[in-house]
Amino acid sequence: MGRSWRRTVRDEAAFVEFAQASRDRLRRTAYLLCGDWDQASDLVQEGLVRVYVRWPRLVRHGGELAYARKAVVSAFLDHKRRRSSTERPQETDPTTASGEDVATAVTTRAALMSALADLPPRQRACVVLRYFEDLSVADTAALLGCTEGTVKSQTSRALFSLRSMFEDSPIGELSEGAVSW
Repeated sequence: MGRSWRRTVRDEAAFVEFAQASRDRLRRTAYLLCGDWDQASDLVQEGLVRVYVRWPRLVRHGGELAYARKAVVSAFLDHKRRRSSTERPQETDPTTASGEDVATAVTTRAALMSALADLPPRQRACVVLRYFEDLSVADTAALLGCTEGTVKSQTSRALFSLRSMFEDSPIGELSEGAVSW
């Protein structure tokens, strides 16, 4: 009995170390998926709970970060499938500064985040995983549980939508070539 208790304590310490080391990266990924830092924290929390449940098996076979990333993306997709009747959009506060009052870099980032938020969840997940997480088509397909062809078509549609959103804007040059997220 004493031996299994010690192993559990060591497993828990390893999990805590992993969670602390990967939390910020997972939160940035979640933010790119949902566009809200608070919701990103919630998604990471939910993802890390899923990792904790499988922790002993993950440690034996490796791939903790890959599973954590998949858990966060799954939490995001699950959240998007559920519609909450308690959440209501609010009107923007007219006393806050507008996008024109901030630096160009912030405005550009806000426009990109808004455009990303307008994509359907699967397309957004493909773009974030392919271009922010720098995953291959095969890795993205495995993480999302779909075919490589689906990843390619979803990514293509997403990029087409993003390019069309910025065609006539002052930041339209972002649609040419690679975009740094």
